[in-house]
Amino acid sequence: MKSAFELRHQISNTSRELHARGWVANHDGNVSHRLPRGAGFLITPTAISKRDTKAEGLAAVSLAGEPTGRQKPPSEVQLHVGAYRARAEVMAVIHAHPPEASAFALAGRSLGPIAMPEVVVSLGAELPLVPLLLPKDPSSAAQVEEALRYADAALLSGNGVITAGVDLEQALLRMELVEHYAKILSRALALGSPVRPLSDDALAKLLDMRAKAGLVVRPQGAPAAAKPKATGALRSIVTEEVRRALGGKS
Repeated sequence: MKSAFELRHQISNTSRELHARGWVANHDGNVSHRLPRGAGFLITPTAISKRDTKAEGLAAVSLAGEPTGRQKPPSEVQLHVGAYRARAEVMAVIHAHPPEASAFALAGRSLGPIAMPEVVVSLGAELPLVPLLLPKDPSSAAQVEEALRYADAALLSGNGVITAGVDLEQALLRMELVEHYAKILSRALALGSPVRPLSDDALAKLLDMRAKAGLVVRPQGAPAAAKPKATGALRSIVTEEVRRALGGKS
C-alpha cells in the first residue's frame, strides 16, 4: 500500500478531478482511502469544496468513522464506513453527484438490469438503488454495506452515486462508467421504445467473463475462491447475479 503521504495527494487530486468534471458542486461529495495497517481511513473534510481540497487538510478517522485527527469528517462519513465493511478488498470509496446518474437516483429509478455487455463485465448485472439516507442517518453504514456486498457501485436515492475500488483510479473509473451508462440509458428511454434486456444466456456468458477477469466481488469474511473461474463458489455468485437481475426468476 502507498504511504499516507502519497494517499493524501491522491485523494486531493481525485477530489479536484470530481469538481473539474462537474460531478460535485459547493461542498458536495467525499473521497476516502484506507490507511496502511488497518489504521482507519483518510477522507475529505466537511465544508470544503472538492476544488479546494488540500492533501494536508484531510480528516483521519477510525474504521468506525470516529475522528482521530484535528480535521472534522463529513456528515456522510458512514457511507464510507459501510463500503469498507462490505468487502476486505475495498481500499477506496468515492461519493459524488454526476448529473445523469444522480437524476435516476433522484427519481428513484434503478439503472438495472444492465443491458450493455461492457457494463455488465465491468460492474455486474445490476446497480443497487439504496433508499434515501439523510446526513448522519444511523442506518447509512448498514444500508451501504448491504448494497456493496456484491456490487462495485450503487445509486443513492436523492443523493447521487457511491463507488468502491481497490484504489482511487478504479473507483473513479467506475463512477465514470456509471455516469456514461446513465447518459446512454436516458437517451435510449427518450426514444420511446423499451430497452431490451440481455438474455439469460448472454448474462451468464458476460458474468463468466467478469469472473475470469477476477472482478466478481465477495463480502467481508467470505472464503476466497481458488481461481477466478465460473465454477463452484464463483458459479453460485454468477447464478445469483443472473437470478436477481431477472427479478428473482431462476
